[in-house]
Amino acid sequence: MVGGNKGIKKIISTILLILGALFASFPILWMICSSLKDNAMIFSWPPRFVDESFSLKSYIAVISDGTKVRFFINSYIVSICVVIATLLIGILAAYAFSRFDFPGKGILNSIIISVQAIPPIVLLIPYMGLIVSMKLFNSYMALILTYLIMTLPYCILMMTGYFNTLSRELDEAVMIDGGSRWKALWYILVPIALPSMVSVGMYTFMQAWNEYLFALALTQTTDMRTVPIGINLLMGQHAYDWSQMMAMSVLGSIPVLILFVFFQKYFIAGMSSGGVKG
Repeated sequence: MVGGNKGIKKIISTILLILGALFASFPILWMICSSLKDNAMIFSWPPRFVDESFSLKSYIAVISDGTKVRFFINSYIVSICVVIATLLIGILAAYAFSRFDFPGKGILNSIIISVQAIPPIVLLIPYMGLIVSMKLFNSYMALILTYLIMTLPYCILMMTGYFNTLSRELDEAVMIDGGSRWKALWYILVPIALPSMVSVGMYTFMQAWNEYLFALALTQTTDMRTVPIGINLLMGQHAYDWSQMMAMSVLGSIPVLILFVFFQKYFIAGMSSGGVKG
């Protein structure tokens, strides 16, 4: 009887998971289908996933438009630079927090945690004032520095937690053999911490890739806009180009999807291990 109850619970759980997956994936499927339709057919009734207007012309229109391609180039440049800078600075800071005791360590740790709790929109005006005063408005550096400030606290917390799980004897063994802490960090700890680094890198890339508010406020010209702003620019005063908007949304989702497909194992391992020990 107990075994029968377990079997029923398993079946019910499976059905609920399938229904949840279908519910979550439906908007994605509708986005893909809408990107392959004519603009006028997207809101036809009754709604259909596939109709006679089914084609790739929206994707061709996006890819062949230099302005829209520029949106993607800008997003790639900003996101990749933010990931590299976040990991480099975050690893060094995390190693210091993990391995050294210094004055103000607890205060700095509290500040890093508190920064994560502040809504980004509250900081929009101060950021704009800083960026304008530094003469960085409407530049890659404006977005890179702003996103770096947003992603760095998370990176430091995650990497510090991961380094805390690694024995200090690893560092001592390198130094006994004549190596330095620098070698211990980059040749021993960093390779071991690869899952956590991948997790942080994916989170950072997604934050920079999908961010809308600061990308809108800190850029002015079309050639500096990123993908989220580019999609918004397809909303005209009297009409929306829904088909191209969906096509750009699909193309904008591909980098994140590729990251999850190839690095899912590392992402899950890094998320589960980074918070083991603070």
